[in-house]
Amino acid sequence: MPGKITPTKANLLKSKGALDFSQKGFELLDKKRTVLIQEMMSLIEAAKKIEVEIEKKFNQAYEAVKHTSITMGLTNLEEVTLGINKEEDYQIRFKSVMGVEIPEVIYNKTEKIKPQYGFYRSNPSLDIAIFALNEVKYLSYELARVETAAYKLSVEIRKTQKRANALEKIHLPRLKGQIKFITDTIDEKEREDFFRLKIIKKKQNDGI
Repeated sequence: MPGKITPTKANLLKSKGALDFSQKGFELLDKKRTVLIQEMMSLIEAAKKIEVEIEKKFNQAYEAVKHTSITMGLTNLEEVTLGINKEEDYQIRFKSVMGVEIPEVIYNKTEKIKPQYGFYRSNPSLDIAIFALNEVKYLSYELARVETAAYKLSVEIRKTQKRANALEKIHLPRLKGQIKFITDTIDEKEREDFFRLKIIKKKQNDGI
């Protein structure tokens, strides 16, 4: 590649400018990659904690439902659960993290649930199950958000890594080789010109 460029001072300045610009670009990509990795690792850690909490709430709900089915009977339990309100709608919006669109789940979290069934047909175990499953719902929203965000960041990290590698392994060495070729060629030409002028001056002096 260096042999295809004309070894002039103008091209030397141009190549040095391109090298400086590319090095700054590599540094920015490296910083972006670091920030994205840190963000992804924190999301992975958050996902692990949410999964533990979901399992805990599920187990709590399962034990409560099991107890309720024994004390109320499956038929009564099924009839009561049919009267429970369906899920409320939620919305998805996005925010940008280092140019990556990260999803956010927007919903109204209901801390207190109003039972849609009569107390005479139920027992405290059913309430415990419903409250626990309600928590699971919100935790699932959060887990979906965190896992999606982590996936999107991992994709962007791979792209950033690929671009950084291309700069570090291909583009920057090519520019450095180009600069060396031009510099060496110009230096050699200047040495030749210097010796040529020296010889000319010597001949002129000898002629005098």
